[in-house]
Amino acid sequence: MKQLRNSILILAGILVVIVIIDGTYIVNESQQVVITQFGKPVGEAVTTPGINFKLPFIQDAHFFDKRFLEWDGDPNQIPTEDKKFIFVDTYARWQITDPLQFYKRVRDQRGAQSRLDDILDGETRNAVAGNQLDELVRTSNRTPQQGDDFGNEVEETLDSISVGRDKIQHQILEKANSLTSDLGIRVLDFRFKRINYVEEVRKKVYDRMISERQRIADKFKSEGQGEASRISGEKEKELKRIQSEAYRQAEDIKGKADGQAAEIYAKAYNKSSQARDLYSFLKSMESYEKTFDSQTTILLSTKSEFYKYLMKDLP
Repeated sequence: MKQLRNSILILAGILVVIVIIDGTYIVNESQQVVITQFGKPVGEAVTTPGINFKLPFIQDAHFFDKRFLEWDGDPNQIPTEDKKFIFVDTYARWQITDPLQFYKRVRDQRGAQSRLDDILDGETRNAVAGNQLDELVRTSNRTPQQGDDFGNEVEETLDSISVGRDKIQHQILEKANSLTSDLGIRVLDFRFKRINYVEEVRKKVYDRMISERQRIADKFKSEGQGEASRISGEKEKELKRIQSEAYRQAEDIKGKADGQAAEIYAKAYNKSSQARDLYSFLKSMESYEKTFDSQTTILLSTKSEFYKYLMKDLP
């Protein structure tokens, strides 16, 4: 009898422990809880941290995160308004703001992610299809900071934008929040993670960019060659001018020297017969040197003035 009573007490203790364990739950700072009874929500959501109680075995506690949650969209191929096919990859941050409404509409985070996929992907497609590519990739009408010539070439290719990427992201965020307000969800932030051309278009764009840069390079090269030719022409012109001036000065100096020499010879010639004879002899020797060589044959009369210095006295 005593043994039976002890068994009953042990069973009762175990039951009490199970009841206590199942009837209590702890909410920490990052959690919020919805209590359901037979699958239906009971009362308000518990959002304050601490120990709480519920009916054991009848009621269930559903825990939801209070923190910011991540949504990562799948890359999608979407055409822009100007018919350019691009891959768009997006991400967002969201939060459960009304856990009771959240449980009623989507049950859990998996259901919420599925609904966000539909809403955010759909709004992204609408935004991309309703705007041109320049609006999606640029945020302002900035002026390229490049060199004068190169900058002017680039600036011609930048069209003015009226919306910009930041405003488009904000529009998607607002429209998404208007659709998630009855889900107990608030989308905190939405961003384009990456925007890129599809592969076949990307290659054409790269080829066009290379061609454009090559055109600019050829322009600079042509201008450089033209400038080099101009400098070379000026150098040749200046060199010929200097040579011509030097030749003129040299001839002028030689002329003055010959004049002075002739003047000196003339003065010496007029001074004495011996000087005249010396002058005549020197000029004759100079003439001989210029006239005769090993290949020259000349016939002269013995009475010729040109021959008189070649004659020898005969005994």
